[in-house]
Amino acid sequence: MPSPLEIPAVHYGIPLVSAAVVAAVAFLFLEGTIRYVALGIAALEVVVTPQILKQAASNA
Repeated sequence: MPSPLEIPAVHYGIPLVSAAVVAAVAFLFLEGTIRYVALGIAALEVVVTPQILKQAASNA
């Protein structure tokens, strides 16, 4: 049975869900510059986290 880190859906699913939560918090509760910082963090997470998870799967 493969590790969950070896499944490509996990590489993209985890960051999409957590970025959606961060974006929802940003739009619902934050305003001004901090909202844009939170949205930038969410965008960065969608780009970087799958690469980190792929690296972790190849090293496991």
